[in-house]
Amino acid sequence: MEVEWFGQSAFRCSAGEQTVAIDPFGEVSALAAHGMRFDYPPIAGLAADLLLITHEHIDHNAAEVIAGSPVTLRSTAGRLESPLGEVTAIASEHDRAAGTERGANTIFAFTLDGVRVCHFGDFGQRELRAEQAEAIGGVDLLFIPVGGGPTIDAGQAAEIVGRLAPRWVVPMHYRTERISFLEDAEAFLGLIGNVLRSDSPRFQTESLPAGAGPLAVVPAVP
Repeated sequence: MEVEWFGQSAFRCSAGEQTVAIDPFGEVSALAAHGMRFDYPPIAGLAADLLLITHEHIDHNAAEVIAGSPVTLRSTAGRLESPLGEVTAIASEHDRAAGTERGANTIFAFTLDGVRVCHFGDFGQRELRAEQAEAIGGVDLLFIPVGGGPTIDAGQAAEIVGRLAPRWVVPMHYRTERISFLEDAEAFLGLIGNVLRSDSPRFQTESLPAGAGPLAVVPAVP
């Protein structure tokens, strides 16, 4: 499976003829009004069979930038049919106040090319609840926010990694040279220890080294 990071929480997962797009961003100039710089390149030329949108914030929900008339699952929960088969959509919150501050968030889990993938969106709860972990089940590839602020921070993310025990974990939603807010990923990577930094925004799961414990894979900043 090939994974591509577009910045923030936006990813493409592709295998064979199937492509999943997750949390694409589009026009985000409104962030500047709040003093936030967001300079990731626009997402262009990305077609998908399935589009997953974890919540309705402008840096995550730009369905219009994805071509190909994908089946779209957005801001929902349940066990849902898709071109890939069943997708598990787990209800969660974007904050520590039961969603009353920043709203709802969906954790998505699906299988592509034999790899069980889980994307946490803008997960902001104090901790992962037992029923949420049970619904997620086993994970091979985990995308998790680590930049704090409106989401969990490095320590909380590392705790979830320890609980779910994925083979690979990709940090997301953290400060890079492209944005001026959030914390960077270094504290999280220090807690994981086993780190592979890619020289490209893309990587192939089959090329990742095998080893004990989760491997943090850090794509290059687009």
